[in-house]
Formats: sequence, structure tokens, C-alpha cells
Amino acid sequence: MLQNNRNFKGQPQQDDWESGAEPLAGIDFDRMIAIANRQWRVVGLAIAVAVVLGVAYLLTAVPKYTAVTDVMIDQNTSKIADQLSALGGGLEDEAAILSQVELLKSDKIGLAVVDKLDLGNDPTFMSSAGSPLSRLKDLLRTVLNVGSWFASTELTQDQIDGKRRAALGRLQGDLDVKRVGRTYVLEIGFTSPSPAQATQIAAAVAEAYLTDQLDSKYDATRRASDWLQARIAELRQKSLDTDLAVQKFKSEKGLISSGGQLISEQQLSELNSALIVAQSDTARTKARYERIKSIVDSGQTEAIVTDALDSSVINTLRGKYLDASKREAEISNRLGSNHVQAVRLRGEMDEYKRLMFEELGRIAASYQSDYKVAQDREDAIREQVTMATGVSASDNETQVQLRELERESETYKNLYQTFLQRYQEAIQQQSFPVTEARIISPASTPDGPSSPKKALVLALAIVLGGMVGAGIGAFREYRDRFFRTGDQVRDELGLEFLGIVPLVPAEAVPVDADDPGHRRLIRKTSSVTNHVVDHPLSGFAETMRSAKIAADLALGDRLPKVIGIVSTLPSEGKTTVSANFAELLASQGSRTLLIDADLRNPGLTRALARHAEAGLVEAVLEGRPLKDVVLINPDTKLAMLPAVIKRRIPHTSELLASPTMAAILKEAGSSFDHIIVDLPPLGPVVDARAFAPKIDAFIYVIEWGHTSRTVARSTVASEPQIFDKCLGAILNKADQEKMKLYRAYGSSDYYYSRYQAYYREET
Repeated sequence: MLQNNRNFKGQPQQDDWESGAEPLAGIDFDRMIAIANRQWRVVGLAIAVAVVLGVAYLLTAVPKYTAVTDVMIDQNTSKIADQLSALGGGLEDEAAILSQVELLKSDKIGLAVVDKLDLGNDPTFMSSAGSPLSRLKDLLRTVLNVGSWFASTELTQDQIDGKRRAALGRLQGDLDVKRVGRTYVLEIGFTSPSPAQATQIAAAVAEAYLTDQLDSKYDATRRASDWLQARIAELRQKSLDTDLAVQKFKSEKGLISSGGQLISEQQLSELNSALIVAQSDTARTKARYERIKSIVDSGQTEAIVTDALDSSVINTLRGKYLDASKREAEISNRLGSNHVQAVRLRGEMDEYKRLMFEELGRIAASYQSDYKVAQDREDAIREQVTMATGVSASDNETQVQLRELERESETYKNLYQTFLQRYQEAIQQQSFPVTEARIISPASTPDGPSSPKKALVLALAIVLGGMVGAGIGAFREYRDRFFRTGDQVRDELGLEFLGIVPLVPAEAVPVDADDPGHRRLIRKTSSVTNHVVDHPLSGFAETMRSAKIAADLALGDRLPKVIGIVSTLPSEGKTTVSANFAELLASQGSRTLLIDADLRNPGLTRALARHAEAGLVEAVLEGRPLKDVVLINPDTKLAMLPAVIKRRIPHTSELLASPTMAAILKEAGSSFDHIIVDLPPLGPVVDARAFAPKIDAFIYVIEWGHTSRTVARSTVASEPQIFDKCLGAILNKADQEKMKLYRAYGSSDYYYSRYQAYYREET
């Protein structure tokens, strides 16, 4: 049994080399080029329509002019304003700049321009938007609005507001504000059919923006001054209340201060200073007393203290003592130490010593008295310090509350002074007209229209037309569910592609008179059934030869070769293929029998043997010999077994599957090399399935551009006993002009089209 290597969708596909494609990164460029060739008319038509629409738009569109003015956010000006007022602040970040862009687009600026230029009542401005078509539509709407004919000419407030809002909408629709790069410059552009009006409105928007800046700054400073004034009055009262609370607390607690310091603290500080001085005096007098006391106690008359040097008595006695000592030394040297005068002088000297010692005792007593006085004074001052310390400690506990009251009073005093200063600055700022923006490029009348841009519109029309055309073409490709190329046959059905049979116009062939001499001959009624004989070098004949080679390779030397011709649906041309395939075999010298096995609709018999009186049915049911019912083509020696249907036969499948039919095929096999069987379509009836065991191979005929891939794929999947023997598929009735659009490089149909010299008959 012939086995066909089928390859359905979802299974590994054929090699790209076998399918004629040259892959590059997974892209079949040949197929893409073929698709482009098929759809170029659609794409071209879409581009042409788009270009026509673009030209129509350019002819009807109202030319518009754009006037531009530039406004710069000046940081230096804002710094001056900041110096004059702490309320101002410069624009330093991108968000602030973009906020100014939105401010220029706001309703506030737009309404200011609308009111200033009275745009709501400007017919030129209000009718500027739209094309002539839209203007005509507005005119018709106005004319058809019968209620407006009898309406009062005096406008209500709602109508006035409506006109303002309508003018605002048109203004904002034609206004374009953008930041120039990352600079502080804002570009304001307005588009209008009137260049003068565009210039006027662009300048008015910039002026309205500057005015709004001044008004907003004035309003901010005015609101700030009002708020500050209220706060100042409140802070003034708070400052007075807290200061009064401090003084009242001091009075209640007896906290008397002088020079910002409590009296008790001053007294304690002075007593501490006096105590330090008293302690120093006590220590000094004590040291002096102890020194002179030690001299007196030791009897050192020679010891000298400061007050001894200042004492006149001691100095006189010391002078006398020295004089007596001098004379005693002279007398002792001259008269001897025991001389009466020497003894007397030594006595005087002792008396002088005693008197000086007594004088030192009096000085020591005075020192002791000074020491006692200093010590008593120190004790008195220390007692006073102790008393003052107790008073100060009590005051310190009270001072905690006092300091809290003083801090609160000082805070309110500072706030009051600060707010008073800010209030004065705000008052000055109201009279200083400085904005953070200024116009650096005034609006000028545009020289030419900014829209429509003809080149851009035409380019866009071409691009959009191409995109729409490509989309339509892609949709058509997606919706194309029929067989067009051999690759589709291989990919969808997994069958070998045998070739394409072009659609051949049928021409009526005159039939000989009905006489007994022609009853055993084939009598054609159409030229298409003998096309391969009449045109042996045509693509039609080449496809039939391809089918013959496939049969020879698959069936080898088997004789006879029984080949069935099937299709999925009626009218796909299997009868024409059967007749021409049999004629080709017969013309090449093969003994060929053509059997019309379509007992439901014997189209082959109608085309070749309409005059026949008996055929396959009679041979099977009545047992007539094969030679009595076979017709012969005298030119090619093709034998044909027609199907003469004299009444409806309900059991055609049993008839074809009967042993008698098998016997007929066996009898024919002894006389013929090829038996070509024209079978009924697979979709409507089961006759071909019943006859399949008697067939060696099948040829599957598909109508080009009409047979659904889904139907054919379903048929192949549901009839494995037939398609396992299938030699391949033939695409029939192909439109030669349209077929050129589906030919890919490397496929057989590509060569049919490109190398016509191989298929052109000699003249």
C-alpha cells in the first residue's frame, strides 16, 4: 500500500529548501514579496484615496497664521523683590516654571484676554475655527433654528456668559504655550486665520500674564499686610499683658530690682566682697600680731617690726643706747672696762633696752587690738552674709517663675517687633510694581501661514494610505482561506504538490450525427476534455505529466495501475482532470481505460459519451461484457467506460464495492496498463470510500481559490484509507493573472510563469 508522508499544521514543516524559501532570521522574504505583489493594488488604491483626500483637505482647509511672543522669568527681578519683601520668592525649580505654563493656559488669563479684546462679540474670531464645511453646517443650523428667528435681540446674562465661555474655548484651543528647552523662557503662540488677530491675541495673552503677576503679587502683599496688622494688634496686647504680669509678680513677691538685678542679690554680692576683704584684714593683722608677740616672748630686742621703725620713742632710746655704747667702748679701751664711767654707761644701756622692750610691748598690744577688731568685723560680715544667703535662696525659688514670665514677655516682645517690621515691608511692597516675568520678544505679524503644511499633509496622507492599504491587504490575506500555492498544499495537507492546472475556457465541439457507426466512439462535447492533446506543451499538460511521474515512481512496475481521481466538493474539476490525465496516458502509448464511477452525477459521461446507451451500471448489474460497453477515442486509443444513469440508484456505494465491480477491474487489468477512475466527491457521498480498497493510488483535485483549507484539511484527516494512497494534489481552475501574484521563487508555478519558452507551442 502506498504511504504518503503527510505533514499537517502543528507537525514539523518541510525544509525551507524543499519549499523553495530562502530563510533569513526566520523570515520568508519570498513569501512576503509575493504577498506584497498580491496586495499592491489595494495599497496603491488606499494611497491614491488618501492623497486625494489630502489634496481635498489642502484645497478646502482655511490657512492659519501663528504669532509668537516670548516671555522670560527674570530671576534678577525676583531677587530685587525679595530684598524689598520677605514675602516674595523666585522661581527656581522646573515645577515652578511648568506651573507658569499652566497659568498662561488658565481660564483666568483667557477670560482676561476675551474681555479686553471683546472676542465674544468678534465675528471674525468666533467664526475662525473650522473649515468651509463646518461653517456651512453652522449656517444651516442657524437657519433651521426657527426659535432663534423670534428671539429677543437683547442677550441675557446666561447668553453673555455662554459667549464668553465659547470664546474662551476657542482661545484655549488655538493657544500654545511651551517652555523653550530648559531655559526660563516661555513661548506663547496663537493660531488664527487672521495674521493681525493672531498677533493681537498673542500680545494680549502676554500682557494679561504680566498684569496677573502684578495683581497676584499686590493681592498677596495686601492679604499679608491685613493678616500682619491683625497679628500685630494681638501681639501688642500679648506683649503688654506678659510685661504687666512680670511686674505684678515682682511686686507680690517683693522682688525689688535695680539695674535689672534684685536688691537681695546685689546685697549678697556686696557682702561677699566685704567678707573677703575682712578675711584678708583679719589674716594680715593676725600675722602681724603673732610676729610681734613672738619677738616679745623671745626677748629679742634687736628684732625690728615696721611700727618699731616708725616709733619716735624707740628711735630716741635706740639713739641714746647707741651713744652710750660708743662712749662705753671708748672708755673701756682707754680706762678699762671696770672704770666707773664704763660701768655707769653699761647700766644706762640696760635701762635703754628695758625701755625699748616696754615700747615693743605697747606696740604688740596695739597689734592685738587691731587683730581683735578685724576678727570681730569678719564675724559680723559673715553673719550678714548668712542672713543674705537665706534671703537669696528664698528669692531664687521665686525667680524660677519670674524667669518663665520674663521669657514669655521677651518672646512676645520680639514677635511683635518682627511682625511690625514685616508689616512695614509689606506696605512698601504694595507700591513697588515688580514682576518675575518680562517680554523679551514681542509678537510680530507672521509672514506666511503655519498650517496646513502641504508637504507634511501629503506625506502623512501617503503614509496613512499605505498603512490602511497594508492593513486591508493583511486582512484580505488573513481572510483568504483557500488554496493558492503549492506550499499551502504541503503545509496544510501534508500532500505532495503535483502542479497547477489553469482555468481553460471551454469551447463547444460539434458532435457527429447519431448513427450506428459512432456509437462505440468517444464523442466530446467540449474542447477542455482533450486539452492536453491539443496543447501538449502547456502548463496544463505539464501538470498531468507530473502526476504520471508521481504514479510511476509510487507504483513502480505494477500493472495495471488503478488511479482514482477525487475531490472534496462537486464542481472542483476532477472530471476534467480525469479526462485529460487519461488522454495524456493514452497519447503516450499506454493502454488506458477511463471509468466514470460517479454514479450520482456522471459528468464525465456527459462530456465524452452523452450518446452512450450502456455502461458501468449495466456491466455490474446485468453482467454485460466489458467490450460491449466500452467507448474508444480513435485518435489516442483511449477506452472509456461510461455511466449511463437511466434512473436514480440509491445504493451506488454497494454497487462500487461489489465483487462484480472487482471482477470488472480484474478483467480490465488484463487489457489495460492504466485504469483511471473518476470518483464522486468525498464530501457529499461515501462512494469513493467504498471503492478505495480497489484503488492503487489517488490524485486529489482542489479548486484554486475556492476550496476552503479547513474543509480540505478535515477531509484529509477523516479519510486516511484514501490519503495514505494519495500521490499528491492538483490545484485546478487557477486564474493565470491572479496566480502570478502568488508565485514564489523556487516553486514550480514560478517557473511556469517565468520561463514560458518551455511551455509555449511552436507556431
